Amino acid sequence: MTESQAVQAPHIANDRPTKPALIKGWRRKCPDCGKGDLLHSYLKVNDNCSNCGLDLSGHRADDGPAYLTILIVGHLMAPILHVVYFAYRPEPLVTFTVFSIGCLASSLYLLPRLKGIVVAYQWARRMHGFDNRT
Repeated sequence: MTESQAVQAPHIANDRPTKPALIKGWRRKCPDCGKGDLLHSYLKVNDNCSNCGLDLSGHRADDGPAYLTILIVGHLMAPILHVVYFAYRPEPLVTFTVFSIGCLASSLYLLPRLKGIVVAYQWARRMHGFDNRT
């Protein structure tokens, strides 16, 4: 074995591509086939994919999607609030109403999509319950 061969990282034969899995997760579809639903109701992850039968019960999304949602919504709304306040000086009740609705709507939109991304990332990287599956 040469020195250049020893330095190279070992290649996993069944490597799962991350980017397509994240796109499927954003769409709330199975990270493997992209056809079966990942979630039922609002945030509940299905135990198995209805199309390919992938076992999804081993995921560990926990509070990750909520933290990501707060991070994204906060980083979007805070600068917008700053610009609106100093440029237009709206009434406090108008500001509160508009930005409360904006934060709520964007959070409700992002939360299931980010949960799909977290589950898909875990599948692609063979984390937690997805490590033994092909």
